[in-house]
Amino acid sequence: MSQVTQDYDRRDALLVVDMQNDFCPGGALAVAGGNALVPGINAEMAEARRAGALIVASRDWHPVDHVSFAHRGGPWPVHCVQDTPGAAFHAELALPDTTIRVSKATAFDRDAYSAFDDTGLGDYLRERGVERVTVCGLALDVCVKATTLDALREGFATRLLEDLSAAVDPDAIEACRETLSDAGAELCR
Repeated sequence: MSQVTQDYDRRDALLVVDMQNDFCPGGALAVAGGNALVPGINAEMAEARRAGALIVASRDWHPVDHVSFAHRGGPWPVHCVQDTPGAAFHAELALPDTTIRVSKATAFDRDAYSAFDDTGLGDYLRERGVERVTVCGLALDVCVKATTLDALREGFATRLLEDLSAAVDPDAIEACRETLSDAGAELCR
């Protein structure tokens, strides 16, 4: 886990990806070590807030019969259904009241992995003068990766907090690191 927080200022946004109950141990689509990320992410949010940076928390917010669910032919078990305990943010995640909450994959017939996918987040951040996005959360090899790549495509300087992100498939971590580094993300431990 990260011991030292990153530097932030008013041109930064900290983007916490999908720290929801269903992605933490005991959840429908649990990522090993998900719970262990919470204290470090809380420290990052506290530092970002002190520096005047924007804090954004994305979440899967699926309708009951979402296309990504296995019973509809998708790759995933039922998870993060709107207004259920599994879709709630982890209870110990200390989201400030000013946190911007971004819901993704809300349409019945379309999945979304990135916090930027059909949410308007890129324009929102630019309107607020954000130049750099720092990404962490769950899962490194799925939604964190997609969000990081889209932040880069949106033109933001982007850094990934590796120690505050965990992968569904630990064997995918190295390939994920290479993809993100090659795309221009700064990898921070």
